[in-house]
Amino acid sequence: MGSIADIPQGIDVHHHFIPECYAKALHEAGGDPSGWKLPNWSVATSKALMQTHGIRTSILSLTAPGCSILQGAPAATLARAVNQEAHAIRNAHPTAFGFFAALPPVEADAAAAVAEIEHALDVLGADGVTLYTRYGPGPRYLGHADLRPVWAALNERKAVVFVHPTHAADTRPVNGALPQPIIDYPHETTRAAVDMILSGVLRDFPDVKIILSHAGGSLPYLATRAAHLLADAGLTALSADEFLTCAKSFYFDTALSGNALSLPLLLDFAPPGHVLFGSDFPYAPTPTIATHTVAGAEVLARREGEKGMDLAANALRLLPRLA
Repeated sequence: MGSIADIPQGIDVHHHFIPECYAKALHEAGGDPSGWKLPNWSVATSKALMQTHGIRTSILSLTAPGCSILQGAPAATLARAVNQEAHAIRNAHPTAFGFFAALPPVEADAAAAVAEIEHALDVLGADGVTLYTRYGPGPRYLGHADLRPVWAALNERKAVVFVHPTHAADTRPVNGALPQPIIDYPHETTRAAVDMILSGVLRDFPDVKIILSHAGGSLPYLATRAAHLLADAGLTALSADEFLTCAKSFYFDTALSGNALSLPLLLDFAPPGHVLFGSDFPYAPTPTIATHTVAGAEVLARREGEKGMDLAANALRLLPRLA
C-alpha cells in the first residue's frame, strides 16, 4: 500500500473544530471534565490532516462537553457563536468543510435547543446537529422524556444527528493515566444507543438519521447479549429480533476503530451503507489516526466487492449536499 494520502477516505464525518469562543469558555469553566487536554486546532491543521489522509470533505463538530459547560442564556449565546463560526468556515471553504451544529444544553431548555435547531438547519444550512450521550448532572441519556421536543424538531426536518460521547456522571478517574475518553466514552455511546432503543426514540422519530461515534462503542459486540437478556427477562416488549433491527438502524463512524478486530465486527453488524469514515481529529493524536486509517483501508480492501464497502459513497447518500 502507498502513502496514507493514496487511500481515498472522501468524507470525514467525525472531525472536530475548536473555535476561539469555545476554547475561552471551556478554559473559564475549568477545562474538560473528562480529563482530556484541549489540542491545538486551526483550519490549516484540519486541511493538512485531510491532505495527508485522502479526505475531500470534513464535517466539523464540537466535541464534548460542548455548550453544556454553560447554562441558560450564556449557553445559547455560545451555541449560536459556534454555529456562526462553523457556517463562516463552510462558506469560505465550501468543498472542504460542512458542519454538525452545536446546541445549548437540551435537557435544561428544550425550547432554546429547538430554536437553535431551527436557526442552524433552516437558516445556516448545517448538515445536521450534534447531540451528546448524556445531559445534566444525572443519568439523563438520549431517550429521556425531557428531550422529546428536540427529537420532534429533528424528525420534522429529517435531520442527521451525530451522537458523540461525553463523560459519565461520575468523573472520578479510575486511574490517573486513564481519562474517560479512552475506555468510558465507547461505553457511554452504547448506553445512549440502548436507551434510545428501549425508550422508543427510534420508533417515534423514524425520520432522524443517527450516527454513532467510534463504531457504535461496544454496541456491535453487546447488542445480541442485550437483545436476548432484555426480551427473555421480560424487561422490554421488544423481541430480540426487534431490538437487533433497531440496533442496526444506526449509522456508525470508524473513528479510532479502523483495526483488524473492531472494523470487521462492525462491517458484519451494520447494514450495507451504514458505515462512514471518521478520524476524530484533532483530539486523537495524528499517529493514532494514521494507524487506524491504514489498518481500516486494509480491512476494506480485503472485502472489496461487498456491498457498502465504499465509505465515501455511504456518506454521500446520507449527506447528498456533498455530492
